[in-house]
Amino acid sequence: MADSPCCPPLADGAISAAEAVELAAVFKALADPVRLRILSALLAAEGQICACDFVSVAGKAQPTVSHHLKVLREAGLVEGTRRGTWVWYAVVPSRLAEVRQALQTDVGRALQTDQRRALQTDQPAQV
Repeated sequence: MADSPCCPPLADGAISAAEAVELAAVFKALADPVRLRILSALLAAEGQICACDFVSVAGKAQPTVSHHLKVLREAGLVEGTRRGTWVWYAVVPSRLAEVRQALQTDVGRALQTDQRRALQTDQPAQV
């Protein structure tokens, strides 16, 4: 009987180290409830929102809101345009599409592989 591997090689379907670093930065930016609320408000608005309006959305002071917007901006999730005293923010649709695509392909594929392995070993998949 020929030796055959019990499962596909781990490297199959794994994201590269550079992609992992990039995605981790985005997930780190999203791993805060205030930033999620800000991003959610921007997505619901389907346009630009003045930075001053995020104070009520986030329930935080303006300096704190500015910090959270900076983190989202550095992750490439939002962009700002200065209009006089205020900055107006909007989501970066292409960046959100990249993150969505990564979740649908890379992470989804990894979860499917984990589930297949669990079925082969009769152990629950870890999600």
